[in-house]
Amino acid sequence: MNDSARDTPVLPVERRLGPYTISDDRARLDLDAIHAYLARSYWSQGISREVVERAIRGSFCIGAYDESGAQVGFARFITDFTTFCYVCDVYVLEEHRGRGLAKAMILLAIEHPRLQGLRRWVLVTRDAHGLYRQVGFTDIAQPAQYMERHDPQVYRRTAQPRPG
Repeated sequence: MNDSARDTPVLPVERRLGPYTISDDRARLDLDAIHAYLARSYWSQGISREVVERAIRGSFCIGAYDESGAQVGFARFITDFTTFCYVCDVYVLEEHRGRGLAKAMILLAIEHPRLQGLRRWVLVTRDAHGLYRQVGFTDIAQPAQYMERHDPQVYRRTAQPRPG
């Protein structure tokens, strides 16, 4: 079996956006900052740090960083690097919004050398349809073909101590 894009080491890809840096460098990710945001987000409220760590370990991630190097945004991509990518956990801290950081993170992924030739990109969003339309996402053409198994209470349930 040949080396896949997933296994081939590559130098981090970074772009500047004014005073910000958008980067796929895993070493820059601030797990505490990511967990702090995700644990209060509407889509993963109460998520444990361990689950965030495991999710990041199994995903391609991009961060946004201010001039001091502090992480101010994040985007996670679940992908096989060959055919499919699910976009999730995209956020920008409130005080840094309106500067194009979310769009820049998504564009870095779409244009990233490791994510070329994918047949399908998907995502779920409650309120950012306009952002994703700007970078080529559309409503699902055949929603009846899609199915899901969704457990919105999983983080609350798994956070409860288990009986001895």
